[in-house]
Amino acid sequence: MKYFRKKLIILSSSLFFLGAGCTDLDETLYDRITSENFLQTREDVIRDFLRPFEHAYWSIQGSGLFYAQELSGDQLMTPNREGDWFDGGKYQRAHYHTWTIQDDYTSHMWNALFQGVSLATNSLEDMQNVDIEKVGITQAEKDDFIAELKTLRAWFNLRAFDLYRNIPIVTKVKGETSTPPQSSPQEIFDFIEQELISAIPALPTSQDLGTTGIGRWTKGGAAALLVRLYLNAEVYIGQPKYAECATVAQDIIDGKYGAYQLEDLWYKPFDYDNATSSEMMYGFPSTLARTHWHYSGDMYWWMGPHQAHNFFGFKDFGNMNTRYALQPGRDVDGVEYPWSLGKPFIKFQRYPDDFRLKKYKNLGNSKREGMFLYGYLPYHDDPTKFVKSNRGYTIYVRDQVGMFRDTPPEESLADKESNMNHADDNSGIWVTKYPIYPTGDPNAIASAYAEIRLAEVYYSLAECKFRAGDKVGAATLLNAVRKRNYPEGSTSLYLTSGVQLTEQELIDEWGREFLVEGRRRIDLIRWGKFNTGVWWDKQADADDHTKIYPIGQEVLGLLPHYEQNPGYPRN
Repeated sequence: MKYFRKKLIILSSSLFFLGAGCTDLDETLYDRITSENFLQTREDVIRDFLRPFEHAYWSIQGSGLFYAQELSGDQLMTPNREGDWFDGGKYQRAHYHTWTIQDDYTSHMWNALFQGVSLATNSLEDMQNVDIEKVGITQAEKDDFIAELKTLRAWFNLRAFDLYRNIPIVTKVKGETSTPPQSSPQEIFDFIEQELISAIPALPTSQDLGTTGIGRWTKGGAAALLVRLYLNAEVYIGQPKYAECATVAQDIIDGKYGAYQLEDLWYKPFDYDNATSSEMMYGFPSTLARTHWHYSGDMYWWMGPHQAHNFFGFKDFGNMNTRYALQPGRDVDGVEYPWSLGKPFIKFQRYPDDFRLKKYKNLGNSKREGMFLYGYLPYHDDPTKFVKSNRGYTIYVRDQVGMFRDTPPEESLADKESNMNHADDNSGIWVTKYPIYPTGDPNAIASAYAEIRLAEVYYSLAECKFRAGDKVGAATLLNAVRKRNYPEGSTSLYLTSGVQLTEQELIDEWGREFLVEGRRRIDLIRWGKFNTGVWWDKQADADDHTKIYPIGQEVLGLLPHYEQNPGYPRN
């Protein structure tokens, strides 16, 4: 099993797939590489099997796939910081739900996901046709490879389905000369569901793969995708499937699909050794020397002030940047905003003994504490120096948005304006969920990316129980995860009666546990708040057509027979 992980990391370091996306399937990408002339040995088969996984890892952050889920919600923001990050207004349009088909990511996300579908399908066709005796693999290995590729393709399809809803079903790419038509949401839902159900019997368990199985799909990972599909079924097809979601989630927790266990420390699912975490249900391996896509400018590396690398003591990547920060919970005078949504840092402060609330600090020997950057940020190697803006003023990070510049925190600000177009480099708390250990630490930038954690299954089941009226069961499940965030005997745990649980508290708690994990949009949609809700500098939408993104102009130009999503123009 070490062989597979090593190969996956090596393939993931390639930049091969960062070219143009595979939007138009009329172009046959693999007409010269077939199982007859390419798959000659066992190593050939393994390389072919693993190739789509590299693109899969890159796709967690590339082409806008991260910020489309987060910047449209009530937690993250990319404001105009004195001229930085305006970028034609596309991040503001993401915040206000006023994106257009000309916004590049509306096409790029489609390209990225269907490139993944095409790559997985191509490898799947190869695996289905491979001669096991000729290449030296067993039938069980062939069945496993086919099942994993089906699951990987289902993961790509589920994400495209979530974003666009009206997508094609691609099951063949070799020799194809036309793109499949769009299918109905019900057809797509049924296809994804059956792909996962049919794949599970042939998939390994996490125990079969051992401690080096990170990056491989397992029975548990595929079952967790079913949980995602069923939890959001009412959004996707107008039919609630909370009972089905609860059944699969309970089976996962009971060990039907492999042995998983929640970590007892809040940071363990994200730390340098999380590739072997008992909570990890699916993820991607990471190393400083090879692959670390989530530690990138499209994701977590630019979730801090410009000089934050000096605070962390990690100098290998150069400067950090101010791309993503938390939306504010307070106005420029420090008064909490009245809305029930948004205010993510304040939502954490509702439970003040939360370990995650500590200011992030590297403690040495691959240890850290805290999850947030706020206040003054001293240099890692010289506490007399403080992180500065690239404009020259010393940063004092605060849960507010405005033009503070050099204004000390104890002084009031004359300029009361606070919006997406009026921010400086002090504006907004930053999040450090995955550790950034100093240069020279043997585990710097080594955390695997946790795409699916067992905690998600617990929260999904808790929501199903809550919707069914079982607040006691919901509180028990949530507390099973939440107890690691607080000291022993903390009063921050929910009462066993579940009396504190309301719809808003469930929304808030999803936001706390899965902050900046690329899912805030769908959680708000599922609770009916994405279009109707009000939060900082965001009013309710005129209607709900923005629950799905438009098919971008670039895609429609290549696929003129495709129908645009409702509420959007074709050009």
